[in-house]
Amino acid sequence: MILHTLLNYDTLRVIWWVLLGVLLIGFAVMDGFDLGTGMLLPFLGKNDLERRVIINSVGPTWEGNQVWLVLGGGAIFAAWPQLYAVSFSGFYLAMFVILIGLILRPVAFKYRSKNESPTWRSRWDWALFAGSFIPALICGVAMGNVLQGVPFRLTPELYIHYDGSFFGLLNPFAILAGLISVSMLLMHGAAWLCIKTEGAIAARARTVGSISAVLTAVLFVLAGIVLWKFVDGYRITSVLNTTGPSNPLFKTAAHAPGAWMQNYQQYPWTMAAPILGVVGSLLAAVLLRARKEGVAMISSGLGIAGIILTVGASMFPMILPSSVDPRFSLTVWDSSSSHMTLFIMLVCTAVFIPLIVAYTSWVYSVLWGKVNAKDINDGNGHAY
Repeated sequence: MILHTLLNYDTLRVIWWVLLGVLLIGFAVMDGFDLGTGMLLPFLGKNDLERRVIINSVGPTWEGNQVWLVLGGGAIFAAWPQLYAVSFSGFYLAMFVILIGLILRPVAFKYRSKNESPTWRSRWDWALFAGSFIPALICGVAMGNVLQGVPFRLTPELYIHYDGSFFGLLNPFAILAGLISVSMLLMHGAAWLCIKTEGAIAARARTVGSISAVLTAVLFVLAGIVLWKFVDGYRITSVLNTTGPSNPLFKTAAHAPGAWMQNYQQYPWTMAAPILGVVGSLLAAVLLRARKEGVAMISSGLGIAGIILTVGASMFPMILPSSVDPRFSLTVWDSSSSHMTLFIMLVCTAVFIPLIVAYTSWVYSVLWGKVNAKDINDGNGHAY
C-alpha cells in the first residue's frame, strides 16, 4: 500500500504511456523481422530449398515473438479503455484486414510443406508474403491517420461515434507512413537473414537490407517535413488536470499548425528520438555493407525504436486526436483506467515482463546459429 500511495495517479499515467511505447517497440522489433522475412521470401529465395532456408530462419521463433502484440493489445484494453474502444471500433475494417494477414501467416507456415507441388508451395509463399506485407502496411497507415486525427466524436455520456470509412484511411500521408513501416521492417528482416543464412541468400539480403535502410531514413525525413509543413497538429488549450477523472470532455483543445513540433522546442532532449530513427537506419545500411550483421541488426532495431519514439514524443500528451472536434481528443491525462487498475497492472507487468524477456533470451540462445541447406535436408521431416 505504501508503494500504491507513492505512485500517484499522474505518475502511473505517464508510466503506462511509456510502457505502451515499450510494448509497441517490442512488437515492431521482435516480430518485425519475422514480417520482414515473410515479405522478402518470394524475392530472395530463388528455388524451393532457398525458400525453405528463409522460412526456417524464423520458423522456430515467430510464434513466440507475437506475444508482444498480445501484450500491446492487452495493455491498451486494460490501461487505456477509451483508446481501445475508439481505435478497435473506428479501425474495425482495418483491424479485420490485419487479422486476415495474421491468420494467413501460420496457415502458410504449416501448410506449405504438406505438398511437394511447386504450384502449391509457390501459392503459400505468396500467402506468407501477403500475411506479412498487409499488417506491416496497415499498421503504418493507422499511425499516419493517428497523427492527422481520427474522425470520431463523443456524446455527453461518452458514447463513441466514428464518422470515417476504411478507404478514408488511405490518404497520401497515411500511405507514406505505411511505406515507412514496410521499408523499416524490410530492413530489419534483411538484417536477420544476414545473421541466420549464408551464401547467396545472405548476399541478396545484404543488398536489399542496405537499400531498405536508406529508403527508411529518406521516407522518415520526408514524413517529418510533410508533418511540419502541411499537417496540423493538436494542442490542449485549457488548464491541465493530470490527476482528474478520465473524461476527455473536461478539457478544451484546438488544431494548431506545427503543434507536433512544439515538444521538440520545449524539450530539446526529445530530438534524440528522430535522430535515432535516421542514424540507426543509415548505420544499419553501412554495417550491412560492411558485413557486420549482428551490429547491423542492433542498429536496425534502434532505428525502428527511434521512429516509434518520434511519434510518441511529437504527440505527448495526446494519444488519439479527434479531427471532428479537438475537444474529443484522448490524452494521457483523461483516457486511462483508474488509479488502482493502473497500479495492479504495473505490479503484474513488473513480474511477467522480466520472465518473458528471460524466456525469449533463453530460446534465442538455444536456437542460435545459421540455417543452411544441409540443416533442411538433414531435418528428418522437422523442418518447414
